Amino acid sequence: MEKPTNKDICNENFFASFFSKNAKSLYHFLYYKYGELLNPEDKVQEAFLKVWQNCHKIIPEKAKSFLYTTANNLMINQLNREKVKLKYHEIPKKKHTNESPEFLLEEKEYLEKIEMALANLTEAQRVAFMLNRVEGKRFKEISEILGISVKAVEKRIYGALRKLREEIDGL
Repeated sequence: MEKPTNKDICNENFFASFFSKNAKSLYHFLYYKYGELLNPEDKVQEAFLKVWQNCHKIIPEKAKSFLYTTANNLMINQLNREKVKLKYHEIPKKKHTNESPEFLLEEKEYLEKIEMALANLTEAQRVAFMLNRVEGKRFKEISEILGISVKAVEKRIYGALRKLREEIDGL
């Protein structure tokens, strides 16, 4: 049996470094793609646990890809389990506010326009756009996370910007 090297995922120091380097960006990736209701923090922890459990099978260069794929699959599984619950569960609304009704109506209309514009983007465009504009990731980082070329990331982001400008033009 080979002795683990410093670049082996099973090495505790390397794994700790890998965790600190990727945990936050993985959380944001899951949050932007699926939202907060599916507990992206838990899925990040589960994904790192699966990386640790399979550390002998994972090549260090493929660890990040394995991590993101695992986390994405965990979220999809959770989403499928929650579909039935979400049909019958209604989130309680706030009863009292201090804002004027006109302000609340304008705010609601504005948020609806933004949500509709973001919802009309393809998933690929939305994820790339959110990682770039909200998370502040560079195109190269996004291409590594999503496993696509930098040109594909550019095309997705610019396509998203074009669609958003068209739909939110009235704002």
